[in-house]
Amino acid sequence: MPQATGLLGDLTQARRGRSARASSFDQTGRNRDNWLIMPGEQRTLADIEGPGFITHIWMTQSCRIQPGPGQIDPNVVGVPMLEIHNALGVSWEVVDPDYYRKVVLKMYWDDQETPSVIAPLGDFFGLMNSLSGSYESLPLSVSAKEPELHTFGGSAAFNSYFRMPFGKRARIVVENQNDIPYLQYFYIDYELAPEPLPEDTVYFHAHWRRALPNTGWGPDLQANSIETTLPNLDGKDNYVALETEGRGHYVGTTLAVRHFQGSWWGEGDDMIFIDDDTWPPSLHGTGMEDYFGHAWGMQRNAYLFNGTIVHEEDVPGFHHSYRFHLADPIRFEKRIKVTFEHGHGNHLSDEWSSTAYWYQTLPSPTLSIPDVAERLPLRPIDRVIQAPLPELTEDQREARDAAAARMRDFLAKRDALREERRAQVDQWEASNAEIAQDVRRRFDASVTATGKEA
Repeated sequence: MPQATGLLGDLTQARRGRSARASSFDQTGRNRDNWLIMPGEQRTLADIEGPGFITHIWMTQSCRIQPGPGQIDPNVVGVPMLEIHNALGVSWEVVDPDYYRKVVLKMYWDDQETPSVIAPLGDFFGLMNSLSGSYESLPLSVSAKEPELHTFGGSAAFNSYFRMPFGKRARIVVENQNDIPYLQYFYIDYELAPEPLPEDTVYFHAHWRRALPNTGWGPDLQANSIETTLPNLDGKDNYVALETEGRGHYVGTTLAVRHFQGSWWGEGDDMIFIDDDTWPPSLHGTGMEDYFGHAWGMQRNAYLFNGTIVHEEDVPGFHHSYRFHLADPIRFEKRIKVTFEHGHGNHLSDEWSSTAYWYQTLPSPTLSIPDVAERLPLRPIDRVIQAPLPELTEDQREARDAAAARMRDFLAKRDALREERRAQVDQWEASNAEIAQDVRRRFDASVTATGKEA
């Protein structure tokens, strides 16, 4: 009897499995469905016993700075941020524009002590440079809040549909490397398998890299000018998005370019070296817009496998793109090196950052990312001029003193609430692991019972 295959074909057959979820739901039954992650804290969102598969991840988050006191007691607020316009004087909240780069997402498979996935939280999902932009692809999407679209630190929801197998154990962790707390909402949906994974299983990986900036030999020369058409016959100075050893397949990249020159950033070629390649590589392209499935520059679109997240005409100097090789995975038996020219012949010195996605055999390569200071986006900076205070009247001095006293009271209440939430999240983190263990036990028992009945 022929079996249906493929994404939708899989839905036509029943098979043994158990679906479950780890989430940030309020375990007291109320509506504070988020985890407060304090500065320097690392939290395990999911700790799951295998075998199984992560099937879907949804996240949204918030990180607000309070320059001044609010008029509403933090204890009576049922949502993480008031979203009352600061002009009304009720609250004063300012988003941390860089926090998507300060929070790190890590994933560990089986008994490995180093992560197979490590990237800034925003960049993993495609919100790069902490700059919000909406897009929809088959494996990843970002839904940015419309009034905050194309702003740094703008509110957004993230989704991943990458299938992530694990044989013995899966751990998904966030680490807050910021100096202020942030709030994390999350779903981590997974499916337990009744039998060990096949021996030829390859595991999901993702890694963030950055060139701050690339080193170009002619950053002052215009793209496509006759002077920049020098040959590149080895690719040794290309930007490297991925380099790993093992067996598997490369399935895509999200790329953020901070272009400085103002001409055109994308005249470089993709060059992908596989196994024992020397020159030319197994895959040699014709231009970055071509690699991303566009032509004559980049267009404003977002397709299943390729597209634009932030277009340079919407946010001058920034361009964010993606290309996923899900229908055309790039396979390797020993090693792979995914590289891109930064300008033809690497003449440009733009700043590039990327997250590469691939599947490969374990053990994973040892992956790391730069410290916070080396990850922060190169945001445009507005000039601010501050004048010294004039000689104050008695009324003015009393007003300033009253504001300072109100701020002290506000901070005391806010910090007390944070400590209460911190202890609560300690309990919820442990409880999520216990819930996952209970689901595994009950599923294994049902499989055993069914086997005995058969």
